[in-house]
Amino acid sequence: MKAGIHPAYNEVNVICACTNVFKTRSTHKGDIRVEICSNCHPFFTGKQKLIDTAGRVDRFEKKYASQRAEKATRLAGVSN
Repeated sequence: MKAGIHPAYNEVNVICACTNVFKTRSTHKGDIRVEICSNCHPFFTGKQKLIDTAGRVDRFEKKYASQRAEKATRLAGVSN
């Protein structure tokens, strides 16, 4: 590496809105403030609410079942 052309890579504090503080390394000067971190994010804490997609899939299947049936009979008539 050439000397003098690379930015300083220093240890900085990352401060979350949930008051969690951890250290990382960055070229950013000063502390980094974030709104959400792995300590408070629902995906990582296990508090994530899953959306019931089964109802959506059932509605989709009902909506397009007649079109699939028509296509199947049309293809069956062509192959005979």
